[in-house]
Amino acid sequence: MARAGLSATLVVAEAGDLADEVGFDKLSISALAQRLGVKQPTLYKHVEGTAGLHREMAVSAKRELADVMRRSAVGRSGREAMVAIATAYRRWASDHPGRYAATVRAAAPGDLMDEQAGYEALSVVTSVLEGFAISGDDAIDVTRAFRAALHGFVSLEAAGGFGLSADIDRSFNRMVASLVRGIVPGER
Repeated sequence: MARAGLSATLVVAEAGDLADEVGFDKLSISALAQRLGVKQPTLYKHVEGTAGLHREMAVSAKRELADVMRRSAVGRSGREAMVAIATAYRRWASDHPGRYAATVRAAAPGDLMDEQAGYEALSVVTSVLEGFAISGDDAIDVTRAFRAALHGFVSLEAAGGFGLSADIDRSFNRMVASLVRGIVPGER
C-alpha cells in the first residue's frame, strides 16, 4: 500500500530509522521503498538515488548529532561541558548506529549544505574550547583528537570490541577525563 503525503523530510527520516535497523551500508532506495510501501520511482521525486539518499541522510544526521551535543552543553562550561558532549555523543551513536555511520565522512568539496551541517557539530566543541582561549587551528586540532577518541570508543563498543569484564562506562569516563586533562589547561 502506497504512503500518501511523502515528503523529502519524511523520506530522510524513514531512511535514518531504516539505517539504524539494518546499517547505513545496507540503506538503498529499494529497501526504503519497500519499507514505505511505495515503488522506487516514487522516491526519486524526493531524493536523487541511493547516493542522494545517503547524502541527505548524512546532512540530517550531522544536524541531529550537533543538536544533541549542543543541548547537552547548555548551561555547562569547561570540563563539565566536554564530559556532557562526550556522553551525549556516545549515547546518540549507540542509539542511532546507522545515522552515526552517516556522520563520519566529511562533506564533498563544494557541498555547502553538508559542510554547514558538519560545522554545526564542530562549533559545539569549539565554542566550549573558546572558554579556555583555545581557538583557530589549535581548536581544530583538539576537536579532531576529541572526535577521533570518541569515534574509536563508540565504534569498538558497537562492534563488541570490549570483551574484558571491566566496566565499559568506567573506561569511557576515564578516557574522557584523560582527554579533558590533555586539552583543557589547568584541568586535573
